[in-house]
Amino acid sequence: MGSTSSARCIKMEIKKISEYEWEIPKTGKMNVPGRIYASEKLISLIKQDKSLEQVSNVAQLPGIINASIAMPDAHQGYGFSIGGVAAFGMEDGIITPGGVGFDINCGVRILATDITVEDMIKKKKEIIHDIFREVPSGVGRGHKEKLSIEELENVLKKGVNWAIEKRFGVKEDADRCEENGCMQNANPADVSQKAKSRGLGQLGTMGAGNHFLEIQEVDEVFDDEVAKTFGVEKGKVVIMTHSGSRGLGHQVASDFIREMENKYGNENLPDRELINAPINSELGKKYLSAMNCAVNFAFCNRQLMMHYVREVLKKHFPSSKNHLVYDVCHNIAKIEEHSVNGEMKKVCVHRKGATRSFGPGRIEVPEVYRSVGQPVIMPGSMGTFSYLLVGTKKSEELAFGSTAHGAGRVMSRSQAMREIKGEDVRKELCDCGIDLEAGSLKGVAEEAPAVYKDIDEVIKVSDSVGLAKKVVRLKPLAVMKG
Repeated sequence: MGSTSSARCIKMEIKKISEYEWEIPKTGKMNVPGRIYASEKLISLIKQDKSLEQVSNVAQLPGIINASIAMPDAHQGYGFSIGGVAAFGMEDGIITPGGVGFDINCGVRILATDITVEDMIKKKKEIIHDIFREVPSGVGRGHKEKLSIEELENVLKKGVNWAIEKRFGVKEDADRCEENGCMQNANPADVSQKAKSRGLGQLGTMGAGNHFLEIQEVDEVFDDEVAKTFGVEKGKVVIMTHSGSRGLGHQVASDFIREMENKYGNENLPDRELINAPINSELGKKYLSAMNCAVNFAFCNRQLMMHYVREVLKKHFPSSKNHLVYDVCHNIAKIEEHSVNGEMKKVCVHRKGATRSFGPGRIEVPEVYRSVGQPVIMPGSMGTFSYLLVGTKKSEELAFGSTAHGAGRVMSRSQAMREIKGEDVRKELCDCGIDLEAGSLKGVAEEAPAVYKDIDEVIKVSDSVGLAKKVVRLKPLAVMKG
């Protein structure tokens, strides 16, 4: 979602620290400097909107630690830039919906298969059509089986575990999700009835916007050992799913923005979109709980979609095997332990359009991956490469264990609609051998490759700096859009 910031546009100093690191010096009301990881090419794009102003604004928030950080894919968002990372102290820090986003736990998961590219190509048109039929997508589209309020509240508490209990997956799926697919501090009583009503018919659905499902080929392997550990192999097929918490998460964000404005006002903020509450206040704790409920809904949502995909694959390839590689969030605030001035401390890390990127040894990394580090998934734009990477210790030092979440927009949806025709995009994809299923050509135009930054440039920065190390490159074979 684009910013509607009323903050004065300022010309600020930005210093080049190294080839891929930039700094906004601590000035005025900033409590810490701003830090941006980007190449010359990417920083020139970042300067075209209010991203740097937003980095500076976040640096003014109470209790912020070390720096206000922007990732290589950064672009203007609501409050925080999308690609923004900030950690706050538990004693004097805040929590802000603007640092999480409206689509709470928008995230990505990868399902690895033993299906060869050659075998998939023969059937991919039919398979992506079947998936499109089985996985509801698009604005307002819901699943055919609506939940009761009681069942929905169980989803909000249990996340992926609810789906597994209902036989929409296996135990290993939960083991390979960030936070094991379930945030613990999640009380459904903190979620409004309006939010719950919006979520009732949307579990197991994709939505619209930049959400997608893609059949991909493991095109190139950069690290054989890590790829083997992740269970992905060159020439085999993976399925990538990108979706979030749908209307429920959006309503949670809207509800608490209003509550925080009513309680604390916004007169002393650098941007009213950074409305917040002290992390240890009653309202701060209530938002964290409601946000966690939305996080759990999103985990479960992606789990159900993966189940439907598995059913389609079973129909076309009865003897094939598959496993979940990982599921990552990129819109979330979490209490984590990080090194602060040489001492491990609990902090509240906001990742807005940013992916957790923990290195080897962290207890939060699934045991099966702990020796190499956490899987990191970065989708490209429709029709371009995507990447599977691995987290690093360096990322923990530089950015509280965070990296980019994808390509990052360079063109607004309204501009895309003026300049790009959905039918032209469909033809371009077809010419590249990529099958497309979409609910609307309008949505296709809004998400055309031309509206995004170069994913290869984003990956180059992330890999070179050490925010995450690339493992495999993924090439699209077929894509489904809402």
